[in-house]
Amino acid sequence: MRLPRPGLGASRRRRAEILRVDHAGEYAAVHIYRAQRAVFEGRAGKAAIAADMGEMQGQEAVHLARFEALLNAERVRPTVMTPIWRLAALGLGAGTALLGEKAAHACTEAVESVIEEHYADQISELADRDPDLAAELTRFRDEELAHHDHAVGQGSRDAPGYGLLSAVIKAGCRAAIKISERV
Repeated sequence: MRLPRPGLGASRRRRAEILRVDHAGEYAAVHIYRAQRAVFEGRAGKAAIAADMGEMQGQEAVHLARFEALLNAERVRPTVMTPIWRLAALGLGAGTALLGEKAAHACTEAVESVIEEHYADQISELADRDPDLAAELTRFRDEELAHHDHAVGQGSRDAPGYGLLSAVIKAGCRAAIKISERV
């Protein structure tokens, strides 16, 4: 667990980092699902997965709207990486969808497993000093876990190259988290 940073304004800086990185994550999730849905929509036999991706995109959009409101209310700037994360998310979403349904679900499983851990760490850190934000993050975490579990139920682990695909996506997510906290 991360120890509180010393000095005046440390908790404000940390809260800004949390809001910035969580906004970036939800922003990317919306774009991943948007790209996946776009690949599947209109293709024969893909209506169900297109609908799944649209539903998850909608849930992520609710999370994103909440973080946008918090950023604005607290005058926290989003990460400067937002344009790059958008391109990366669209590429990841479209690329995995083009590999097929199972690869799209493997993407969801990998992303949501990292996000679940990330939210769990934040919830633990915030539980005593910011219980309201911790409660919101808990609700979001539960929804992310539902996406993860749905992906597993849809055969994510049967995707071609699952181990490598999952490892690369998880590493990318962890790197994006570290970068987004800072810049």
